[in-house]
Amino acid sequence: MRQVGIGTRVLNFLVDTILVAVIAYFIAKWYRFYVYYYGYTGHNYAFFFWSTLVVYYTFFEAIFLRTPGKFLSYSKVVSNNGKRPNFLQILIRSLVRVTIIDMFFQPLLNKTLHDYLSKTDVIEV
Repeated sequence: MRQVGIGTRVLNFLVDTILVAVIAYFIAKWYRFYVYYYGYTGHNYAFFFWSTLVVYYTFFEAIFLRTPGKFLSYSKVVSNNGKRPNFLQILIRSLVRVTIIDMFFQPLLNKTLHDYLSKTDVIEV
């Protein structure tokens, strides 16, 4: 069980963030039609981006243990004991990932905050 390096994590982050941004853009465009046509209360793009981010990571990591970025880099999420993480661990990972301070814990803990709090690791496949 070999943990992935920072370069792999950055690649995962970039691929997944681009995909989330594109998905959120199309959801926001679709929603804006209904805002205009039916007079719903509008939301800005950030609302769609952050909510899409949580759903995206929760969905892919709960079902496949991988996001598309992790598929690309041949890595997956496991719990600290090397087994499949439970849904609560995946949900904690997804919710903590939304916080801005998540990335600043890498030098202090030698892992990201979402890995530390959810008791998970990202390993090579």
